[in-house]
Amino acid sequence: MSVLLLKLAGPLQSWGSSSRYVRRSTQKEPTKSAVIGLLASAQGRLRGDGIEDLLDLSFGVRIDQPGTLVNDFQTEHPSKGKPMPTTNRYYMSDAKYLVGLGADDALLTGLDDALRHPRWPLFLGRRSCPPEYPVSLGLQPGDSVIEVLEKHGWIAAPWYKRRHPGCQLEVVCDAGLGSDAEQGVPEGVISSQADIPLSFGASRKYAFRAVNRYRIPNPDGAAPDGGSRPGRDRPDFDHDPMSFF
Repeated sequence: MSVLLLKLAGPLQSWGSSSRYVRRSTQKEPTKSAVIGLLASAQGRLRGDGIEDLLDLSFGVRIDQPGTLVNDFQTEHPSKGKPMPTTNRYYMSDAKYLVGLGADDALLTGLDDALRHPRWPLFLGRRSCPPEYPVSLGLQPGDSVIEVLEKHGWIAAPWYKRRHPGCQLEVVCDAGLGSDAEQGVPEGVISSQADIPLSFGASRKYAFRAVNRYRIPNPDGAAPDGGSRPGRDRPDFDHDPMSFF
């Protein structure tokens, strides 16, 4: 069995599962519906096309760099007519996620190729959120999504690793993924969220998905420098804002 790994990283990401009207919130990690939408876009599927083959993907996310929640307050004033209601849109800034997808090798190979040569532009939840490339890290050997997520190297930025050496990483996966007990999934917090897409058409519909949240040891262990705190003397701090005087 193989697992397809994705790296979802960029300046801004937004993963809404319950956004309504003037408040557009975000989950702190990618939703399954958004990742399925990203895969469908890469394959060039239209909004009315079927996505049944993607709904059965085993899905897990490892939060390697949590990022910061930021708020974008937006207004719209058309040249004619009444102004639109003001909206609050929330994003995760400077976050990095490792996503594992499990299915038969034929489907995963096709998805890997589509992500490397996407038919439509790819976005991290919203069109204002382009991803870092490459998105696909390729197929990885393993018996389950959980096994691969727990063993793959930490993908956080070097500066984040220096600030948080050896920190634990949170995993969010399908509850009952291949039977949690059989796969050795630690006991976590079980919750539900509406992020199983039944249709991406004009009338979007979602079903609820049970998710399991727990923490794992960092696969990279402690930082090789012993976990020095960031400061003016750190190796990558070479920017002096007063140097032009």
